Amino acid sequence: MRHIGQIYIDGAFVRPYGTEVQDLINPATGKIIGRVTLGNAEDVRRAVEAAKRAFPAFARISKRERIALLRHLHDTVRARTDALTLAAVQEYGGPITWTQPRSLAAAAYFADMATVLENYEFTRRIRTAEVVMEPLGVAGLITPWNSSHGFICSKLATAIAAGCTAVIKPSELSAIQTQVLLEALHEAGVPPGVFNIVNGRGDVVGAEITAHPDIAKISFTGSTVVGKGILRTGAQTMKRVTLELGGKSPTVILDDADFAQALPLAIAAGFQNSGQACIAGTRILVPQDRMEEACRLAAGAIRTVRVGDPRDPATAIGPMVSRKQYDRVQRYIRLGLEEGARLIVGGEGHPEGLEDGFFVKPTLFGHVSNDMTIARDEIFGPVLCLLGYRNEEEAVAMANDTTYGLQAYVISSDAERARAVASRLQAGRVLINGLHHEPLAPFGGFKQSGLGREFGAFGLEAFLEPKTVLGAHRAA
Repeated sequence: MRHIGQIYIDGAFVRPYGTEVQDLINPATGKIIGRVTLGNAEDVRRAVEAAKRAFPAFARISKRERIALLRHLHDTVRARTDALTLAAVQEYGGPITWTQPRSLAAAAYFADMATVLENYEFTRRIRTAEVVMEPLGVAGLITPWNSSHGFICSKLATAIAAGCTAVIKPSELSAIQTQVLLEALHEAGVPPGVFNIVNGRGDVVGAEITAHPDIAKISFTGSTVVGKGILRTGAQTMKRVTLELGGKSPTVILDDADFAQALPLAIAAGFQNSGQACIAGTRILVPQDRMEEACRLAAGAIRTVRVGDPRDPATAIGPMVSRKQYDRVQRYIRLGLEEGARLIVGGEGHPEGLEDGFFVKPTLFGHVSNDMTIARDEIFGPVLCLLGYRNEEEAVAMANDTTYGLQAYVISSDAERARAVASRLQAGRVLINGLHHEPLAPFGGFKQSGLGREFGAFGLEAFLEPKTVLGAHRAA
């Protein structure tokens, strides 16, 4: 049993003013594995004060110094990869085949931003003007529970690269991940106040960060509902806001695809992180006249998917993060049945032999129409829908008929045709014939999947404000 009773302010581990204690539960067993004392609004105010004090000096350090700091942070976090992976597996049940690469990626974000800085010009000439990209100030970084340490690293790396200081609110469900990461970050010797971490609930700590007048920038990853609230509150003090929100990603399987390969790939896209991923391809679009074939092949692929102990490398789907999330997924499965979708595999209840944890049966519905609730809402679990289209035009229209637009997938034997379809999809990222990733390319969503972009130079500029200086140069 681990008790986390400190937060991190001004370069030191301190006891929070907050007194609320929350249990940390291993979702694979349903048992308590730790407790965390949560911070409150006063703790946020202390953290903001520390970040505000640190900002003037930190904003002036050279690009070379920031690059060196980022590379050192990469090394210290990289050394804790195994501990971070174990914490993620225990805390939210992420399969080790998912969490281990994400722990490596968490460290890599610092190296990636160092690479971005090497080629980034903060001062540019535009005719008679000098344009200087300056750090915004104190940034509020709010992260979710699904791979919390990765989100903390990506956002903090970007803030540091820009010269911003930060106040971080991780998910209260991720306190062990946060503690392991915090020990690594502290070891790196970052100047006091440059980053501060306050564990706490969104309606307390998150709300204070969002409303605080000395926070200049918010970077939030989480649900669309919460993101809208952050946007409304942040507008009162004109905060710059980056929101990476929900998704209901389509996987468009074109009629020329090899279905024997396409359906397993689509299932893998949908079951990423046990379905608890905003990028999961949970709507699979297939030609209507091949629906039965698609149902058969998809069901076969799902029956080979291992559900169980997330520590086992053979496991593809672990438990839902909490009883609340388990109940939410069960409700959506019932809704699918009530609305007339055909259950192909899975269904309500626990998988056999996994009754103690928050495990869900990998579930596939066929013959789903795009107006059904299970095709509209982000379920955040291993529940997929097969939808039929009559032609390519209808496939594109159906894929875009959603309030979301975070990621999309296209599968085809013709790369040029796939690229043409990808160009018509309303999504921040489109993946063709595979589960690809480029950490320096921008990531973010269209429509209600968010505002702005993260990663690479696009993400860096979200923490910068351009200042135009005139009169320093004369036209040639």
